[in-house]
Amino acid sequence: MTADSVSAVPRPPSTKTTAPEITGAEAVVRALALLGVTDVFGIPGGTIMPVYDPLLDDEAVRHILVRHEQGAGHAAEGYAAASGRVGVAIATSGPGATNLVTAIADAYMDSVPLVAITGQVFSHLMGTDAFQEADIVGITMPVTKHSFLVKHPEEIPGALAAAFEIASTGRPGPVLVDITKDAQQLSAPFVWPPKVDLPGYRPVTKAHGKQIQAAATLLTEAKKPVLYVGGGVVRGRAAAELLALAESTGAPVVTTLMARGVFPDSHQQHLGMPGMHGTVPAVLALQESDLIVALGARFDDRVTGKSADFAPHAKVVHVDIDPAEISKIRNADVPIVGDVRDVLVDLDAAYRGAIGDGKPDISDWWSYLDGLRDEFPLGFSPTEDGLLAPQHVIQRIGELTGPEGIYAAGVGQHQMWAAQFIKYERPNAWLNSGGAGTMGYSVPAAMGAKVAEPDRVVWSIDGDGCFQMTNQELATCAINNIPIKVAIINNSSLGMVRQWQTLFYDGRHSNTDLNTGHGTARIPDFVKLAEAYGCLAIRVEKEDEVDAAIQLALETNDRPVVIDFVVSADAMVWPMVPQGVSNSYVQYARDHAPTFDEEI
Repeated sequence: MTADSVSAVPRPPSTKTTAPEITGAEAVVRALALLGVTDVFGIPGGTIMPVYDPLLDDEAVRHILVRHEQGAGHAAEGYAAASGRVGVAIATSGPGATNLVTAIADAYMDSVPLVAITGQVFSHLMGTDAFQEADIVGITMPVTKHSFLVKHPEEIPGALAAAFEIASTGRPGPVLVDITKDAQQLSAPFVWPPKVDLPGYRPVTKAHGKQIQAAATLLTEAKKPVLYVGGGVVRGRAAAELLALAESTGAPVVTTLMARGVFPDSHQQHLGMPGMHGTVPAVLALQESDLIVALGARFDDRVTGKSADFAPHAKVVHVDIDPAEISKIRNADVPIVGDVRDVLVDLDAAYRGAIGDGKPDISDWWSYLDGLRDEFPLGFSPTEDGLLAPQHVIQRIGELTGPEGIYAAGVGQHQMWAAQFIKYERPNAWLNSGGAGTMGYSVPAAMGAKVAEPDRVVWSIDGDGCFQMTNQELATCAINNIPIKVAIINNSSLGMVRQWQTLFYDGRHSNTDLNTGHGTARIPDFVKLAEAYGCLAIRVEKEDEVDAAIQLALETNDRPVVIDFVVSADAMVWPMVPQGVSNSYVQYARDHAPTFDEEI
């Protein structure tokens, strides 16, 4: 959808009404409560200050004062990703609003339902370069599902109701509601529920029956099928329906970085994560398949490698609620537009009807894939410098916490290790910035997740680089009794960039050393920093200290916990498909690519 004035939401007729007359600011707070919002994240400022006055007295909506607007946005994302509810972030105009842009773009890439409410200068000052004026509607237009500009108080209920409708339906995503200061200060009748009219916004949820039958036929004919599962299955709350189809077909399942946990890691049919740092069986299963059933996945370059060489012999069934994704990168032989949960139910029924009492024999395919699993298990080598192996640390966090925990990762090596070495058994347990790759996501996202799911253990698994971008939100956690656990995987460098420099730039480590870890100046000292923020702080440098530190963190729930795990800078993420080449060239370890037959 395109951005414009909220005129798309008709104003109530200017006739006498019995509706109570309240200020636009009061209307914002009342509408949020009526929309079921219980928690919002934000920072007040000049143009949003009118809204903060009624927030002070409201008992239905809890406002959590963050320390940076980016933190508010990522916290709202984490809240939404952990709970499935719409996350809400509030900021003032100008720099307050622009500080939200990174989180808005992140939510757009990862289909996170988010409503960002920003203040705007007085309507008569717009376009004059007034103090703290920024065209946030124009700025966010490419990274929102829709952006509303509200200039009249009577438009506020309809704008917010529409924003929540758009953010949470179809392909979820962020919506901006920018409200001028005069619209907040002036009064108007509060009409609820408002009439919401969204011309042209009609998400397709029910797939065409002929397409379902065509997909079922391809599944019955395939000798080497794969279910390629993306984050849309998580957002679509379709884990149970996916399990049913997988068990009906017996086909192998791969779950992308955004889909980790939507299909249990412990299930025999699960091959792991595909893509640049996916498991060898998952990567080669896609590459050598004869049928890919893509479910809520978008054929991202991190999965396909060189797209022209991706799965050259496979037919494609592509299921997505967003028609723009169908055949965008890989042509779909059977395109299916619809809600993935409904499609899975229909496809499972059609498949079982098509096979009758028999079932396709794909035993040769499984024999090959099981051989890959035996030959190329996911693992890691001991470090050569005596420092901790980061993979071991992350694996133990997962094992000691268990599948009911929530794990929010930053971006880089630690993100890939957390995706690889923690076993995920349920959806919404794994939170990360997949599409945008936003450093600084982890700590505020974990904070938001803990607010949404207070009874779960929530870990922020972060790198020393990412942590320094948003660690100020530890103050928010400490003051608001949000006891997250933070594991800093401290290799004293921008690890993923350093890995690429090692592999592709002759080991020339240009501007990637951060001086936070072993043998450095330790600026900052993460233990002292965490203590200054009111956290329990621990440093771990020996392997025999790892479990005790994690256990202490799990037992501490009266404040946040920060553990500085000092790990080796030489550890690398494997397997790896170098950028720009076919997935056939997946490397199991450095200078070691698996051998496989073209035909099986």
